[in-house]
Amino acid sequence: MATGSGTDRLIRKIHGCFRPPPPPPGPVSFVRHYSYKDIKKATGSFCRIIYSDAQGAAYRANFDDAGLALVKEVKEFDQSDEVFYREVQLLGRLHHRHLLALRGFCMGQKSLLVFDNVENGSLKDHLNDPLRTPLNWRTRLQIANGVAAALEYLLLFNDPPVYHVSVNSSNVMLDENFIAKLSDVGFLGYSGNHTGTTHPKDCIEAESRNIIFQLGMLMLELITGQSSEGGGANLIQWVQEYHLGSSIYKLIDPDLGNDYDSRELRNLLEVARLCIKSRDKPVLSAARLFRYLQKKIDNPVS
Repeated sequence: MATGSGTDRLIRKIHGCFRPPPPPPGPVSFVRHYSYKDIKKATGSFCRIIYSDAQGAAYRANFDDAGLALVKEVKEFDQSDEVFYREVQLLGRLHHRHLLALRGFCMGQKSLLVFDNVENGSLKDHLNDPLRTPLNWRTRLQIANGVAAALEYLLLFNDPPVYHVSVNSSNVMLDENFIAKLSDVGFLGYSGNHTGTTHPKDCIEAESRNIIFQLGMLMLELITGQSSEGGGANLIQWVQEYHLGSSIYKLIDPDLGNDYDSRELRNLLEVARLCIKSRDKPVLSAARLFRYLQKKIDNPVS
């Protein structure tokens, strides 16, 4: 464990040597500032709802000059314009294949973020909608690896690190090639502070452990097809008690049939188990866990 923690610190130290200067406060120059009127029109007066949760709703939008997009409402954000701009600047600097790219923002009657469009909707849609073609095993592995790669970037290779990420099937969006894109990233509600520098170390570590736990729950959802909403108590009990015998196949998503690799499934299940254990007692550091995932599953992330 000490070795893993040392690796984390070394990675951050090296990365810090190349730290760019902090963005200046004020209007954001590299993402578009949409008017509230334009967003209202593009979303059909906010009627084209993709999903809604405690943090706000997500809408499908169609702009006359920019085409399709995903618009997210941020209910919890009630800070000043300057703080909001800083938050948007940080999100605008995040660039990763498995993160939904920020296209613009709006500060009006609602605090809104505009992201690139995702052609295939959310992972939840594909796991729960009987009218959709079921996801095959290879695609599910790619999704698990893609989400893990995004989290590795956010926690270990982004400056400042992003400790607030909501990882669940509703917030994992799929593009036209079924590449996973995390869509709920960045807003902590800590007065616009993402670095965690003004918060106790144990609070930051708890955030990191919770992210790893959510990743484990997402992996279980990919394996079983069962929702992890509401804490996923049944899934947690199952992964804690399972034995590597024939019983583990009873909870595999029926949509998969027999079209999966047994070794890969067991490996993914083992990683999910480690992730879930990490919420209470970390088994591996974040850096070692991500490397372990890539080692256990022969499906490299590009």
